[in-house]
Amino acid sequence: MRNKFADVIFEIGQKNEKICALVADISPAGSMVKFQEQFPERFINTGVAEQSMIGIAAGMALRGMRPFCYTIATFSLYRPFEIIRVDLCYQNLPVTIVGMGAGLIYSTLGSTHHSMEDIAIATALPNMQVMAPCDPDEMRLATEWCANKSQNPTYMRLGKAGEPNLTNKAEKFEFGKIRYLSKGDDFAVISYGVTVKLAFELKKKLENIGNTVSVISCHTIKPLDRRGILDMLNKHKKVIVLEEMIPTGGLSSLVTEISLSNNIVNKLKCFTLKDEFIKFYGS
Repeated sequence: MRNKFADVIFEIGQKNEKICALVADISPAGSMVKFQEQFPERFINTGVAEQSMIGIAAGMALRGMRPFCYTIATFSLYRPFEIIRVDLCYQNLPVTIVGMGAGLIYSTLGSTHHSMEDIAIATALPNMQVMAPCDPDEMRLATEWCANKSQNPTYMRLGKAGEPNLTNKAEKFEFGKIRYLSKGDDFAVISYGVTVKLAFELKKKLENIGNTVSVISCHTIKPLDRRGILDMLNKHKKVIVLEEMIPTGGLSSLVTEISLSNNIVNKLKCFTLKDEFIKFYGS
């Protein structure tokens, strides 16, 4: 997904001179090198200065540009949090913060590189939109939307490399709406980002014991498609949420809230990370 993102930004940047790329201590590779070489006035590597990256992007947005801030997820969101809150969200600027390698993808680098709380943190910010596409094709659609249509700050959670395409038979992509990748009546498995792959693995196991299964990509977590989720809860016998995030403040919490507030009980099961740092890990 990382390489595909670079391809998409380069393609969009060729058509739209307002697109600019800011990175923090990431060596450009692939199409990001092409972007740097062809549009040097629209490419900035701030080094280990993520706060500066966000502040510069805010200034560019105030001058009419469409900046994308790109680095490892923990450093794109956690380190410059105050600058994101004040410079981007308070002023409601159309800057996209791309958190690459989110969740536990950087497994062996430890808790400093594990973004387990990013969804909760990003969704808590007023004006912030939050997206997490599940595969390279969905990422392309999300990135094009951020580049051409978004009017607000956006945090986009991405994988790293090797994610398979899962949306070949999916419904049309629409910002702010859940997206059915397959349809069944018995179970609905809803997730976002790279864990949608796990949803398909679960679908296969459930089908092997006689169930029909919907797999749903909740690529837009804020604003959340509450009506679509309520419809999902009503239409299926059981609903499962898969999420590579802490138990509170993410999709699991939101779906649980919708379920309980509509008096839908005994249908929902959520699977998340634990509410603790991970100190024992492997590749």
